[in-house]
Amino acid sequence: MRRAITVRVVGPLQWIVYPALAAIAVTVLLAIPFRLFGLNLPEPVLPIVLAFAWPLIRPSMLAPAVLFGLGLFLDLFWGGPLGLWPLSLLAVYGAILLASNFLAGQATIVLFALYVASTGFAFFLAYMITTMTVGNAPSILAVLGQVVPTLLLFPLADWLIQRFDDADVRFR
Repeated sequence: MRRAITVRVVGPLQWIVYPALAAIAVTVLLAIPFRLFGLNLPEPVLPIVLAFAWPLIRPSMLAPAVLFGLGLFLDLFWGGPLGLWPLSLLAVYGAILLASNFLAGQATIVLFALYVASTGFAFFLAYMITTMTVGNAPSILAVLGQVVPTLLLFPLADWLIQRFDDADVRFR
C-alpha cells in the first residue's frame, strides 16, 4: 500500500503578501510619536529585508510590483520625493536576483555580507537622489540612524529565506 505524500504548497500570499502587509504595519507602528529614554523609535526601511529575501526565495513577477508599491508607500508616508524608495528597493531586488544563482547554498555570513552591501547600496542611492532633488545633502547621522536599525533586521531576512526556501516541493 502506498503512503500519501503531503505537499506543502506555499503560495504568494504566504511569502509575499503577508510579509508586505507586516512591513507596512510595523512601519506605521514605529512612526508613532513615542519617546523611550529620550529617544524616538527607530525607523528602519523594512522593505529592504523583503527586497533582499524575495529573489533568494523564488523569483516572482509579483514581488517587484509589491516592492514598487511598498516604495511608493514609504515615499508618501515619510514625505520623500516620489520614486526614491521604489527605485532603491527595485535596484536591490535586481542586484540580488542577478546574483541569486551564485548565492544558492551559501553560509549565513556570506548572506549577511551581501545584505550589508545591498543595504548600503540602497541607502547610497537614496542619499544621492535626495541630494540631487533637494539640492542639499541629508545629515549623515540621520542616515546612519536609519541604516543601523535596517542592518539589525538581517535575522528577519535570514528567517524568511530559511522558512520559505524550498518550502514548496513542486520547485525542487
